[in-house]
Amino acid sequence: MRIDVFTIFPEYLEGPLGVSLIGRARTDGLIDVRLHDPREHATDRHRSIDDAPFGGGAGMVMMPEPLFAAVEAETPPRPLLLLGAGGRPFDQAFARELAAGDGFSLLCGRYEGVDQRVAEHLCDGELSVGDVVLAGGEAAALVVIEAVGRLVPGVMGNEASGSEESFSEGLLEYPQYTRPAEFRGWAVPEVLRSGDHARVARWRRAAALRRTLALRPDLLGGRALTADQQAALDEFEAQHESP
Repeated sequence: MRIDVFTIFPEYLEGPLGVSLIGRARTDGLIDVRLHDPREHATDRHRSIDDAPFGGGAGMVMMPEPLFAAVEAETPPRPLLLLGAGGRPFDQAFARELAAGDGFSLLCGRYEGVDQRVAEHLCDGELSVGDVVLAGGEAAALVVIEAVGRLVPGVMGNEASGSEESFSEGLLEYPQYTRPAEFRGWAVPEVLRSGDHARVARWRRAAALRRTLALRPDLLGGRALTADQQAALDEFEAQHESP
């Protein structure tokens, strides 16, 4: 998978993209991340990439010329997505959608944003990582690259990890435990130490459902529980084992 990122601060991304899961995937040739600095396409001696907004107001706006030139010089993979507050909310479903393709590109805004003609005539859409205001799109780009990159075949050592984690089935992931079996009086649920894989699977399904109902009921979208879900939840509660 090829991912191109257009940013005036490539050094912001170079460190995080060189370590951990994504760093190893780049080294192994599974993910090809290319960083492009629009300043290299500025035409004045100051390498200007921003200017005052028409109509007045605080802050500066990124100019269209360097951004168009940077993209047109590279022929990046599409879609090219502008990272901004007004974009489509990024979620696990969108991450899977991007991971199913051969690549995509991200354009990082800065200052008060980018000239609207960039959004309308250069990019294929906009993408938002949440209802928050950031100094620029670089932090958002890291979120997108990691969420998508880990879904690329071969990137995760255990492919089952991607199918059992939060949001994979519209639920939060079940609680996780490791050694020791008891810590400061808090014991790991007995079922997880039973060796009975069927019981463990039932407990995990029910625990994921219970956790979602308690912390993120919005993920269920107001849907009523299915008969199987209700039965699993009833069994879970009857065991008096809290995750």
